[in-house]
Amino acid sequence: MLRNVAVIALDNVAAFELGVLCEVFGTDRTADGFPGYRFDICTVDGGPVRTASGFGLVPHADLGPTTDADLVAVPAHSIGAPVPDAVLAALRRADARGAYVLSVCSGAFVLGAAGLLDGRECTTHWRHADELEEMFPLARVRCNSLYVQDGNLLTSAGTAAGIDASLHLVRQEHGSALATKLARRMVVPPHRDGGQAQYIEAPMPRTPAAPTLEPVLSWLVSHLDQQLTVDDLAGRAHMAPRTFARRFRAETGTTPHDWITNQRILLARRLLEETELGVEAVAARAGFGDAATLRHHFARRLGATPQAYRATFRDRVPQDAGSPPG
Repeated sequence: MLRNVAVIALDNVAAFELGVLCEVFGTDRTADGFPGYRFDICTVDGGPVRTASGFGLVPHADLGPTTDADLVAVPAHSIGAPVPDAVLAALRRADARGAYVLSVCSGAFVLGAAGLLDGRECTTHWRHADELEEMFPLARVRCNSLYVQDGNLLTSAGTAAGIDASLHLVRQEHGSALATKLARRMVVPPHRDGGQAQYIEAPMPRTPAAPTLEPVLSWLVSHLDQQLTVDDLAGRAHMAPRTFARRFRAETGTTPHDWITNQRILLARRLLEETELGVEAVAARAGFGDAATLRHHFARRLGATPQAYRATFRDRVPQDAGSPPG
């Protein structure tokens, strides 16, 4: 269970990426029914460090809280700058005992220096992906993913992708209802899949000559139980199917099939968490047709069966709500 969070702040830490972790895990929202965390910003010796923006940062502690933290996170850090041995050792210990280890943006280079990326899938900001591959050739870098989870290791791309990765972890630990509620509180999208592209090569402007697909996507989310083809959706958007497919990738960074499957998985998760519907009924409501197809997609994308997911996440939110642990 995610209870204790330790963030390692190195000298020249990026203020925004640090702020993402503070916002998700370090803000006390227990009065509104959110889970509380023991949250510590840690430096090597407990002394202040300077941020990349030029102002100083006074931490909560030295590296002590990393010894029992359920999550140890590393914000963006200057690439190529030396990383203290004590930090590398703390990260290795956290990984060895199965704690979550999360990096935001160039924080992945710190995890690489600790040897945690060897043989594992990971990502970083697209500008630094080639350099990450060059410095850590045993890492399996997914250059254009928003975030990647490989076991207990999570790495995210630049800036706002750290929010996506953090909400992904909240969803995994506390369920989609609470993650969606937190996203609404933070005024950010409730879910962006980790495999979604970091950036879009040719975004389509909102003009009469190039209308956005937003109305179609909004309609689709409300009709996921229907079996719809690209031709059906293209007709609804008043486009030729090939034009629609190109426009869809340009605006969403993925294919219609993958986008719809992700939305159906999200709906199935909510239904498993919040209702008593049987797996067959959940599969039908979410548009998978039958339980076998639902189980296939759950196993592929979540590594669990629908029954196991329900057993893990049902009624977690009330149990987690309360005051931060001592």
